[in-house]
Amino acid sequence: MMVVLENLTLRISYLLSIALLVLSITVSAKESVVFDDAVVTINGVNLSVEFASTFEQRARGLMYRQALCDDCGMLFKFDRPKIASMWMKNTNVPLSVAYITRDGVIVDIKPLQPHDLTPVYSSQPVTYALEMKQGWFTQNAVNVGDRAAFTY
Repeated sequence: MMVVLENLTLRISYLLSIALLVLSITVSAKESVVFDDAVVTINGVNLSVEFASTFEQRARGLMYRQALCDDCGMLFKFDRPKIASMWMKNTNVPLSVAYITRDGVIVDIKPLQPHDLTPVYSSQPVTYALEMKQGWFTQNAVNVGDRAAFTY
């Protein structure tokens, strides 16, 4: 009888440890990440957006948001020009991404669908990506070839 109780106690302890580990991973994934602010100017329109320049900020992006205002978005700055990609893990809001070169030229504008884990790549090396609510670029007549300027 003692052996059975000891085994049961060990199993319960093991299961509780796993549950706590899963809970801590879930909580840490949703911990707050503080973003800086930036102003993006495109075609004379000034946007105040969140700015993601660190690895942690870029990794979090717009995850876990339930809504996004019409003119809200996030500017991502990469450490060096590269073929960039975005995915929509844990992202609830449909977005569009504009990939932008070091010189501010928009080279791609692509739609992003909520929770889609398929990477969406830039067509050439870029230094920036601007994510906005899906449809924003079309509604504001922003096109590939337009230029963006940044203040951060």
